[in-house]
Amino acid sequence: MKSTRYDIIVIGAGIVGLATAMRLLERHPRLRLAVLDKEEGIARHQTGHNSGVLHRGVYYAPGSLKARLCVRGAEELTDFCARRGIRVDAVGKVIVALDDSELPALAELQRRGAANGVRDLRLIGPGELRELEPHAAGIRALHSPHTAVVDFGAVALAIASEVTSRGGEIRLGHRVRGIEARADAVTVVTPEVELSATHVIACAGLQSDLVAGMSDREAARRLKIVPFRGDYYVLRPERRSLVRGLIYPVPDPRFPFLGVHFTVRHDGEVWAGPNAVLAFRREGYGRFDIAPRELVDALTYRGFWRVATRHWRVGAAEMWRDYFRPAFVRALRRYVPEVRNEDLVPGPSGVRAQALAIDGTLVDDFVVERSGRTLHVRNAPSPAATSSLAIASLIADRAEQELGVGS
Repeated sequence: MKSTRYDIIVIGAGIVGLATAMRLLERHPRLRLAVLDKEEGIARHQTGHNSGVLHRGVYYAPGSLKARLCVRGAEELTDFCARRGIRVDAVGKVIVALDDSELPALAELQRRGAANGVRDLRLIGPGELRELEPHAAGIRALHSPHTAVVDFGAVALAIASEVTSRGGEIRLGHRVRGIEARADAVTVVTPEVELSATHVIACAGLQSDLVAGMSDREAARRLKIVPFRGDYYVLRPERRSLVRGLIYPVPDPRFPFLGVHFTVRHDGEVWAGPNAVLAFRREGYGRFDIAPRELVDALTYRGFWRVATRHWRVGAAEMWRDYFRPAFVRALRRYVPEVRNEDLVPGPSGVRAQALAIDGTLVDDFVVERSGRTLHVRNAPSPAATSSLAIASLIADRAEQELGVGS
Protein backbone atom coordinates (compact mmCIF):
# COMPACT_ATOMS: atom_id res chain seq x y z
CA MET A 1 0.00 0.00 0.00
CA LYS A 2 1.51 3.35 -1.06
CA SER A 3 2.42 5.79 1.72
CA THR A 4 2.66 9.60 1.46
CA ARG A 5 4.19 11.85 4.15
CA TYR A 6 2.78 15.22 5.29
CA ASP A 7 3.46 17.64 8.11
CA ILE A 8 -0.26 17.91 8.96
CA ILE A 9 -3.28 15.83 8.02
CA VAL A 10 -6.66 17.39 8.78
CA ILE A 11 -9.51 14.87 8.97
CA GLY A 12 -12.82 16.38 7.87
CA ALA A 13 -13.69 18.73 5.00
CA GLY A 14 -16.49 20.56 6.77
CA ILE A 15 -16.12 24.26 7.43
CA VAL A 16 -14.13 23.82 10.66
CA GLY A 17 -11.62 21.41 9.12
CA LEU A 18 -11.17 23.56 6.02
CA ALA A 19 -10.81 26.75 8.07
CA THR A 20 -8.20 25.05 10.27
CA ALA A 21 -6.22 24.03 7.20
CA MET A 22 -6.41 27.57 5.83
CA ARG A 23 -5.25 29.12 9.11
CA LEU A 24 -2.27 26.77 9.39
CA LEU A 25 -1.19 27.46 5.82
CA GLU A 26 -1.56 31.22 6.36
CA ARG A 27 0.79 31.02 9.33
CA HIS A 28 3.15 28.38 7.94
CA PRO A 29 3.16 28.52 4.14
CA ARG A 30 5.71 25.69 3.78
CA LEU A 31 3.60 23.10 5.59
CA ARG A 32 2.86 19.95 3.63
CA LEU A 33 -0.83 19.64 4.48
CA ALA A 34 -3.70 17.47 3.33
CA VAL A 35 -7.41 17.51 4.21
CA LEU A 36 -9.14 14.12 4.08
CA ASP A 37 -12.85 13.42 3.85
CA LYS A 38 -14.78 10.23 3.22
CA GLU A 39 -17.31 12.01 0.99
CA GLU A 40 -16.83 12.87 -2.67
CA GLY A 41 -17.51 16.55 -2.00
CA ILE A 42 -16.82 19.06 0.74
CA ALA A 43 -19.29 20.28 3.38
CA ARG A 44 -21.63 17.32 2.87
CA HIS A 45 -23.01 17.12 6.42
CA GLN A 46 -23.45 19.75 9.16
CA THR A 47 -21.97 22.60 7.11
CA GLY A 48 -24.15 21.84 4.11
CA HIS A 49 -27.35 21.14 6.05
CA ASN A 50 -27.65 24.09 8.44
CA SER A 51 -30.10 26.97 8.23
CA GLY A 52 -27.46 29.52 7.19
CA VAL A 53 -27.74 31.80 10.22
CA LEU A 54 -24.68 33.89 11.06
CA HIS A 55 -25.14 34.11 14.83
CA ARG A 56 -23.90 36.99 16.98
CA GLY A 57 -23.36 35.42 20.42
CA VAL A 58 -26.57 36.14 22.32
CA TYR A 59 -27.18 32.75 23.91
CA TYR A 60 -23.84 31.58 25.22
CA ALA A 61 -22.47 31.72 28.77
CA PRO A 62 -20.05 34.66 29.10
CA GLY A 63 -16.47 33.47 29.12
CA SER A 64 -17.26 30.20 27.32
CA LEU A 65 -15.54 29.26 24.11
CA LYS A 66 -18.85 29.53 22.28
CA ALA A 67 -19.34 33.10 23.50
CA ARG A 68 -15.84 34.30 22.66
CA LEU A 69 -15.44 32.48 19.37
CA CYS A 70 -18.93 33.21 18.06
CA VAL A 71 -18.61 36.98 18.51
CA ARG A 72 -15.13 37.08 17.02
CA GLY A 73 -15.89 34.49 14.37
CA ALA A 74 -18.96 36.34 13.10
CA GLU A 75 -16.88 39.45 12.44
CA GLU A 76 -14.07 37.46 10.80
CA LEU A 77 -16.49 35.51 8.61
CA THR A 78 -18.28 38.69 7.54
CA ASP A 79 -14.95 40.21 6.50
CA PHE A 80 -13.94 37.01 4.68
CA CYS A 81 -17.23 37.00 2.75
CA ALA A 82 -16.77 40.65 1.79
CA ARG A 83 -13.33 39.87 0.37
CA ARG A 84 -14.61 36.85 -1.54
CA GLY A 85 -17.82 38.48 -2.84
CA ILE A 86 -20.17 36.24 -0.85
CA ARG A 87 -23.40 37.95 0.10
CA VAL A 88 -24.21 38.36 3.82
CA ASP A 89 -27.73 39.62 4.59
CA ALA A 90 -28.18 41.26 8.01
CA VAL A 91 -31.88 40.42 8.25
CA GLY A 92 -31.94 40.74 12.04
CA LYS A 93 -33.36 38.47 14.74
CA VAL A 94 -36.10 38.85 17.31
CA ILE A 95 -36.20 36.45 20.27
CA VAL A 96 -39.83 36.60 21.35
CA ALA A 97 -41.39 36.22 24.79
CA LEU A 98 -45.00 35.10 24.52
CA ASP A 99 -46.02 35.76 28.12
CA ASP A 100 -44.73 37.08 31.46
CA SER A 101 -43.24 33.73 32.47
CA GLU A 102 -40.59 34.06 29.73
CA LEU A 103 -39.48 37.59 30.63
CA PRO A 104 -36.81 36.60 33.20
CA ALA A 105 -35.16 34.26 30.68
CA LEU A 106 -35.33 37.00 28.04
CA ALA A 107 -33.62 39.40 30.45
CA GLU A 108 -30.92 36.80 31.08
CA LEU A 109 -30.30 36.54 27.34
CA GLN A 110 -29.92 40.32 27.20
CA ARG A 111 -27.41 40.16 30.06
CA ARG A 112 -25.44 37.41 28.34
CA GLY A 113 -25.46 39.19 25.01
CA ALA A 114 -24.25 42.44 26.59
CA ALA A 115 -21.49 40.60 28.47
CA ASN A 116 -20.43 38.92 25.24
CA GLY A 117 -20.19 42.22 23.38
CA VAL A 118 -23.12 41.68 20.98
CA ARG A 119 -23.57 45.00 19.18
CA ASP A 120 -26.82 47.02 19.38
CA LEU A 121 -28.74 44.33 21.27
CA ARG A 122 -31.83 45.68 23.02
CA LEU A 123 -35.20 44.79 24.47
CA ILE A 124 -38.21 46.04 22.52
CA GLY A 125 -41.92 46.20 23.31
CA PRO A 126 -44.88 44.88 21.32
CA GLY A 127 -45.19 48.02 19.21
CA GLU A 128 -41.66 47.89 17.87
CA LEU A 129 -41.89 44.12 17.48
CA ARG A 130 -44.89 44.65 15.17
CA GLU A 131 -42.91 47.19 13.15
CA LEU A 132 -40.10 44.68 12.64
CA GLU A 133 -42.26 41.55 12.28
CA PRO A 134 -45.91 42.54 11.67
CA HIS A 135 -47.18 38.96 11.85
CA ALA A 136 -45.29 37.82 14.96
CA ALA A 137 -46.88 37.22 18.34
CA GLY A 138 -45.24 38.27 21.60
CA ILE A 139 -45.35 40.76 24.47
CA ARG A 140 -41.66 41.64 24.33
CA ALA A 141 -38.60 40.68 22.30
CA LEU A 142 -34.83 40.90 22.22
CA HIS A 143 -33.69 42.44 18.95
CA SER A 144 -30.30 41.58 17.43
CA PRO A 145 -30.16 43.71 14.28
CA HIS A 146 -26.81 42.36 13.03
CA THR A 147 -27.74 38.68 13.03
CA ALA A 148 -27.42 37.65 9.40
CA VAL A 149 -27.81 34.82 6.92
CA VAL A 150 -25.24 33.44 4.51
CA ASP A 151 -24.67 30.45 2.25
CA PHE A 152 -22.23 28.38 4.32
CA GLY A 153 -21.77 25.97 1.45
CA ALA A 154 -20.40 28.83 -0.66
CA VAL A 155 -18.20 29.91 2.26
CA ALA A 156 -16.77 26.39 2.57
CA LEU A 157 -15.98 26.31 -1.15
CA ALA A 158 -14.19 29.64 -0.86
CA ILE A 159 -12.14 28.41 2.09
CA ALA A 160 -11.29 25.22 0.20
CA SER A 161 -10.06 27.35 -2.68
CA GLU A 162 -7.79 29.22 -0.25
CA VAL A 163 -6.40 25.91 1.02
CA THR A 164 -5.49 24.62 -2.43
CA SER A 165 -4.15 27.97 -3.62
CA ARG A 166 -1.76 27.92 -0.64
CA GLY A 167 -0.47 24.48 -1.57
CA GLY A 168 -2.70 22.29 0.56
CA GLU A 169 -4.30 19.15 -0.82
CA ILE A 170 -7.95 18.14 -0.41
CA ARG A 171 -8.30 14.40 -0.80
CA LEU A 172 -11.93 13.34 -1.03
CA GLY A 173 -13.29 9.81 -0.96
CA HIS A 174 -10.80 8.84 1.76
CA ARG A 175 -12.60 7.19 4.68
CA VAL A 176 -10.35 6.97 7.73
CA ARG A 177 -10.20 3.41 9.07
CA GLY A 178 -7.46 3.81 11.63
CA ILE A 179 -4.95 6.15 13.27
CA GLU A 180 -1.67 4.52 14.23
CA ALA A 181 0.70 6.54 16.42
CA ARG A 182 4.44 6.03 16.29
CA ALA A 183 7.27 7.81 18.07
CA ASP A 184 7.85 10.35 15.32
CA ALA A 185 4.69 10.29 13.21
CA VAL A 186 1.06 9.26 12.85
CA THR A 187 -0.22 6.96 10.12
CA VAL A 188 -3.76 7.55 8.89
CA VAL A 189 -5.13 4.39 7.32
CA THR A 190 -7.76 4.52 4.57
CA PRO A 191 -8.91 1.72 2.22
CA GLU A 192 -7.09 3.39 -0.65
CA VAL A 193 -3.79 4.47 0.91
CA GLU A 194 -1.81 4.92 4.10
CA LEU A 195 -0.88 8.56 4.74
CA SER A 196 1.80 9.51 7.23
CA ALA A 197 2.00 12.85 9.03
CA THR A 198 3.96 14.45 11.82
CA HIS A 199 0.66 15.55 13.35
CA VAL A 200 -3.07 15.03 12.80
CA ILE A 201 -5.99 17.36 13.51
CA ALA A 202 -9.39 15.68 13.50
CA CYS A 203 -12.46 17.79 12.76
CA ALA A 204 -14.73 14.85 12.07
CA GLY A 205 -18.12 16.21 13.13
CA LEU A 206 -20.68 13.43 13.35
CA GLN A 207 -17.88 10.86 13.43
CA SER A 208 -15.64 12.73 15.88
CA ASP A 209 -15.96 10.31 18.80
CA LEU A 210 -15.23 7.32 16.56
CA VAL A 211 -12.17 9.02 15.09
CA ALA A 212 -11.01 10.05 18.58
CA GLY A 213 -11.38 6.43 19.66
CA MET A 214 -8.86 5.41 17.02
CA SER A 215 -6.08 7.12 18.98
CA ASP A 216 -7.57 6.87 22.50
CA ARG A 217 -9.78 3.88 23.28
CA GLU A 218 -11.43 5.61 26.24
CA ALA A 219 -12.28 8.73 24.25
CA ALA A 220 -15.57 7.42 22.85
CA ARG A 221 -16.66 6.38 26.34
CA ARG A 222 -16.01 9.81 27.85
CA LEU A 223 -17.87 11.74 25.17
CA LYS A 224 -20.29 10.07 22.76
CA ILE A 225 -21.71 11.82 19.70
CA VAL A 226 -25.47 11.35 19.76
CA PRO A 227 -27.04 12.59 16.51
CA PHE A 228 -30.17 14.76 16.71
CA ARG A 229 -32.15 15.24 13.52
CA GLY A 230 -33.94 18.50 12.85
CA ASP A 231 -36.64 18.74 10.16
CA TYR A 232 -37.80 21.95 8.54
CA TYR A 233 -40.90 23.00 6.67
CA VAL A 234 -40.71 25.70 4.02
CA LEU A 235 -43.27 28.47 3.55
CA ARG A 236 -44.83 28.56 0.12
CA PRO A 237 -43.52 31.53 -1.92
CA GLU A 238 -46.82 33.41 -1.74
CA ARG A 239 -46.69 33.29 2.09
CA ARG A 240 -43.08 34.37 2.61
CA SER A 241 -44.25 37.87 3.50
CA LEU A 242 -45.32 36.53 6.90
CA VAL A 243 -41.66 36.65 7.98
CA ARG A 244 -39.16 39.42 7.35
CA GLY A 245 -36.11 38.15 9.24
CA LEU A 246 -35.49 35.63 12.00
CA ILE A 247 -38.19 34.91 14.62
CA TYR A 248 -36.95 32.78 17.51
CA PRO A 249 -38.47 31.59 20.79
CA VAL A 250 -36.96 32.06 24.23
CA PRO A 251 -34.99 28.79 24.51
CA ASP A 252 -35.19 26.25 27.28
CA PRO A 253 -31.95 26.80 29.26
CA ARG A 254 -31.69 23.06 30.03
CA PHE A 255 -30.91 22.21 26.41
CA PRO A 256 -28.46 23.43 23.74
CA PHE A 257 -31.27 23.55 21.14
CA LEU A 258 -33.02 26.81 20.25
CA GLY A 259 -36.55 25.54 19.57
CA VAL A 260 -38.70 25.88 16.44
CA HIS A 261 -38.24 29.22 14.70
CA PHE A 262 -38.58 31.02 11.38
CA THR A 263 -35.56 31.80 9.19
CA VAL A 264 -35.40 33.91 6.04
CA ARG A 265 -32.65 32.24 4.03
CA HIS A 266 -29.97 33.75 1.80
CA ASP A 267 -31.95 32.56 -1.26
CA GLY A 268 -35.24 34.10 -0.07
CA GLU A 269 -36.83 30.88 1.18
CA VAL A 270 -38.38 30.88 4.65
CA TRP A 271 -37.66 27.80 6.75
CA ALA A 272 -39.82 26.87 9.73
CA GLY A 273 -38.39 24.56 12.39
CA PRO A 274 -36.44 22.55 13.33
CA ASN A 275 -37.48 20.00 15.88
CA ALA A 276 -34.78 17.99 17.71
CA VAL A 277 -35.22 14.22 17.76
CA LEU A 278 -32.82 11.33 18.06
CA ALA A 279 -31.58 10.37 14.59
CA PHE A 280 -31.52 6.64 13.92
CA ARG A 281 -28.15 6.92 12.18
CA ARG A 282 -25.38 9.47 12.41
CA GLU A 283 -25.96 10.74 8.89
CA GLY A 284 -29.66 9.94 8.80
CA TYR A 285 -31.58 12.82 7.29
CA GLY A 286 -34.91 11.00 6.93
CA ARG A 287 -37.35 9.80 9.58
CA PHE A 288 -36.90 6.19 8.53
CA ASP A 289 -33.18 6.35 7.76
CA ILE A 290 -31.82 3.70 10.15
CA ALA A 291 -28.42 2.15 10.80
CA PRO A 292 -29.12 -0.57 13.42
CA ARG A 293 -25.56 -0.78 14.71
CA GLU A 294 -25.31 3.01 15.16
CA LEU A 295 -28.72 3.16 16.84
CA VAL A 296 -27.81 0.40 19.29
CA ASP A 297 -24.53 2.18 19.98
CA ALA A 298 -26.41 5.35 20.99
CA LEU A 299 -29.15 3.60 22.95
CA THR A 300 -26.74 1.48 24.99
CA TYR A 301 -24.58 4.41 26.05
CA ARG A 302 -24.98 5.04 29.76
CA GLY A 303 -25.05 8.81 29.28
CA PHE A 304 -27.99 8.54 26.88
CA TRP A 305 -30.14 6.72 29.42
CA ARG A 306 -29.30 9.25 32.09
CA VAL A 307 -30.37 12.20 29.97
CA ALA A 308 -33.41 10.31 28.62
CA THR A 309 -34.59 9.47 32.14
CA ARG A 310 -34.37 13.11 33.21
CA HIS A 311 -35.97 14.63 30.12
CA TRP A 312 -38.21 11.96 28.63
CA ARG A 313 -41.24 14.26 28.51
CA VAL A 314 -39.41 16.78 26.36
CA GLY A 315 -38.13 14.01 24.10
CA ALA A 316 -41.61 12.52 23.74
CA ALA A 317 -43.04 15.92 22.81
CA GLU A 318 -40.36 16.40 20.14
CA MET A 319 -41.08 12.95 18.68
CA TRP A 320 -44.83 13.69 18.63
CA ARG A 321 -44.28 16.91 16.69
CA ASP A 322 -41.96 15.08 14.32
CA TYR A 323 -44.48 12.41 13.33
CA PHE A 324 -47.72 14.41 13.77
CA ARG A 325 -47.66 17.43 11.50
CA PRO A 326 -50.59 19.32 13.15
CA ALA A 327 -48.58 19.41 16.39
CA PHE A 328 -45.60 20.89 14.54
CA VAL A 329 -47.85 23.51 12.94
CA ARG A 330 -49.35 24.41 16.32
CA ALA A 331 -45.85 25.02 17.67
CA LEU A 332 -45.13 27.36 14.74
CA ARG A 333 -48.45 29.19 15.12
CA ARG A 334 -47.53 30.25 18.65
CA TYR A 335 -45.05 32.68 17.06
CA VAL A 336 -46.73 33.49 13.74
CA PRO A 337 -50.46 32.84 14.29
CA GLU A 338 -51.39 33.37 10.63
CA VAL A 339 -49.41 30.34 9.47
CA ARG A 340 -51.73 27.60 8.19
CA ASN A 341 -51.05 23.97 7.51
CA GLU A 342 -51.49 24.51 3.76
CA ASP A 343 -48.83 27.27 3.82
CA LEU A 344 -46.09 24.72 4.53
CA VAL A 345 -44.35 22.14 2.40
CA PRO A 346 -41.83 19.59 3.71
CA GLY A 347 -38.33 20.97 3.63
CA PRO A 348 -34.78 19.84 4.29
CA SER A 349 -33.32 18.34 7.43
CA GLY A 350 -30.02 18.40 9.24
CA VAL A 351 -28.30 16.29 11.85
CA ARG A 352 -26.57 17.92 14.81
CA ALA A 353 -23.49 16.19 16.22
CA GLN A 354 -24.19 16.61 19.92
CA ALA A 355 -21.59 15.38 22.41
CA LEU A 356 -23.05 13.60 25.43
CA ALA A 357 -20.96 12.88 28.53
CA ILE A 358 -21.21 9.59 30.38
CA ASP A 359 -22.98 11.34 33.28
CA GLY A 360 -25.81 12.36 30.94
CA THR A 361 -24.68 15.95 30.41
CA LEU A 362 -25.41 17.46 27.01
CA VAL A 363 -22.05 19.12 26.42
CA ASP A 364 -22.73 22.76 25.61
CA ASP A 365 -19.32 24.22 24.81
CA PHE A 366 -16.80 23.51 22.10
CA VAL A 367 -14.31 20.81 23.13
CA VAL A 368 -10.79 20.31 21.71
CA GLU A 369 -8.61 17.54 23.21
CA ARG A 370 -5.09 16.34 22.58
CA SER A 371 -4.10 12.68 22.26
CA GLY A 372 -0.39 12.30 21.57
CA ARG A 373 0.38 13.83 18.17
CA THR A 374 -3.30 14.41 17.42
CA LEU A 375 -5.75 17.18 18.27
CA HIS A 376 -9.41 16.14 18.25
CA VAL A 377 -12.33 18.56 17.92
CA ARG A 378 -14.73 16.58 20.11
CA ASN A 379 -17.76 18.90 20.16
CA ALA A 380 -18.47 21.62 17.60
CA PRO A 381 -22.23 22.06 17.10
CA SER A 382 -23.92 25.37 16.34
CA PRO A 383 -22.59 28.07 16.23
CA ALA A 384 -19.54 26.27 14.83
CA ALA A 385 -20.16 27.46 11.26
CA THR A 386 -20.38 31.09 12.41
CA SER A 387 -17.35 30.59 14.66
CA SER A 388 -15.32 28.53 12.19
CA LEU A 389 -12.53 31.01 11.47
CA ALA A 390 -12.11 31.77 15.18
CA ILE A 391 -12.20 28.07 16.09
CA ALA A 392 -9.55 27.53 13.43
CA SER A 393 -7.32 30.15 15.07
CA LEU A 394 -7.77 28.44 18.44
CA ILE A 395 -6.82 25.07 16.95
CA ALA A 396 -3.82 26.57 15.16
CA ASP A 397 -2.69 28.16 18.44
CA ARG A 398 -2.91 24.82 20.23
CA ALA A 399 -1.18 23.02 17.39
CA GLU A 400 1.72 25.43 17.71
CA GLN A 401 1.84 25.39 21.52
CA GLU A 402 1.11 21.73 22.25
CA LEU A 403 2.33 19.94 19.13
CA GLY A 404 5.13 22.27 18.12
CA VAL A 405 3.75 22.88 14.64
CA GLY A 406 5.89 25.40 12.80
CA SER A 407 8.80 25.21 15.21
